[in-house]
Amino acid sequence: MEAFPSPLESAEFIAARSVDVAVDVEGARRVAERLFDKAAAAEFGLAGWKSLHELNPRAASEAAVGWVFLVDTLNFSFWSEKEDQKYLVKYKGKTYSGYWSLCAAVNRALDLGIPITSASYFATMTLDQVKSVFRSDTEVPIPLIEERHRVLNESGTVLLEKFGGSFLTCVKKSEKSAQKLLGIILENFPSYRDEAVFEGKKVSFYKRAQILVADTWSVLEGQGDGSFDDISSLTIFADYRIPQVLVHLKAIKYSEKLMKKLREGTVFQSGDKEEVEIRGCSIWCCALICKHLLELYEKKGQDMREKINAVLLDYHLWDYARDHREEMKNTPFHRTTTNEFDTGVVTDFWLTM
Repeated sequence: MEAFPSPLESAEFIAARSVDVAVDVEGARRVAERLFDKAAAAEFGLAGWKSLHELNPRAASEAAVGWVFLVDTLNFSFWSEKEDQKYLVKYKGKTYSGYWSLCAAVNRALDLGIPITSASYFATMTLDQVKSVFRSDTEVPIPLIEERHRVLNESGTVLLEKFGGSFLTCVKKSEKSAQKLLGIILENFPSYRDEAVFEGKKVSFYKRAQILVADTWSVLEGQGDGSFDDISSLTIFADYRIPQVLVHLKAIKYSEKLMKKLREGTVFQSGDKEEVEIRGCSIWCCALICKHLLELYEKKGQDMREKINAVLLDYHLWDYARDHREEMKNTPFHRTTTNEFDTGVVTDFWLTM
């Protein structure tokens, strides 16, 4: 199996050499102290993944694992420049935007009897079928529809040819290892590779690939095939929203030069030094937050290694961002283009949560 650079090691390398982004160690410690009581609550754990998000599957089944694979394969680019021009999906009386609009469209299709989560179906979908399944309830269509069509066909074909049409086969092959599953994903599904070059060294983030591993762990409730003993080896998923939260909480800091660019709405190219520094420092900062949290509980005589990890921290910070949008509106976020599909399209996909 091909060797892929570690996101955590990449983050440490980037943070040690970053010029325009700095991890505030004391700031990370203060965030850990703020989270001390919440980290022991059920909402911080796996239960929150299902209980707090009504669109996520309820069952821990092969069908639910298939749902996770489909959604995470398409989990890119929901960004819109204007608040009144969004891709929106109405489902069961509610209107969803951003990532949740994708989930709502998938659930809508399933309710209509369309086997959208079946590899044999999405491997051969036509562009018109993709447009129909992911149709918008506004005049704004889902972005990058041609790329979504291509990725669906490609990923479905890989599942059929190598894994009997089921992502659960990949999970079983991982032998209850998050890292082994991550390697299987990266080895076989090119659209999940998220890498860059920084200071002459190849670095990785593997945002969506790690999300897929984490969501598989979550939907299977950390049991059976999803009982990954090494789940804590994953990092947070370095997108746009988590850095914004960390800046808001004063756990990472931007230089005046970078802050000016962000406030002006500069769009960075994927792999630009500033973009890599933001993502890398965010991963390293969250690793420190987890470390500090575990130390705080250890001082209280509690071993929380099975209840605190970067995955659960990411889930919590993502929800925090959603719940505190108003107070965070003056904290700038970074806009970037993607090289995942060689399209050069802005993909701050958490922007329209």
